[in-house]
Amino acid sequence: MSEPVIPVVTRGNALDTNTGQSGDCVRRSGVSPQHTPATRIWFGQVSNEPGFRSPPHHHGEAETGGYVLKGHGRIYYGDGYGEYVDMTDGDFVFVPPHMPHVEVNMSTTEPLVWLTCRTPDNIVVNLPDVDDSTLAGYRRPD
Repeated sequence: MSEPVIPVVTRGNALDTNTGQSGDCVRRSGVSPQHTPATRIWFGQVSNEPGFRSPPHHHGEAETGGYVLKGHGRIYYGDGYGEYVDMTDGDFVFVPPHMPHVEVNMSTTEPLVWLTCRTPDNIVVNLPDVDDSTLAGYRRPD
């Protein structure tokens, strides 16, 4: 007889970093197959320090939902990453499967923190990097 599955709490100070990463965009899982009985969901916290960004990447077959806890984020996408959407505190975002994108903290002084939910897992496929100058309006801290 198999063991019953019970609720699992991951404390905020014990989020798991043993998950897909992309550059300066740091992902920490709260609920994931890596450390809970979850089998079809990845839910965690993503943060970018002031002025930092991810390299181009996509999330394979995974659908991704995000919620901005604090900060000003931007997701670049499209041909040459020439299109973008901005997000601030309280905004939700959906990123479709296989969509190459770059996640950016637009502030050079404040962190960007968001929650991300993805199915079936935290798939991260890193792509060749692009020069900062190709990302309209992006700048790193002085």
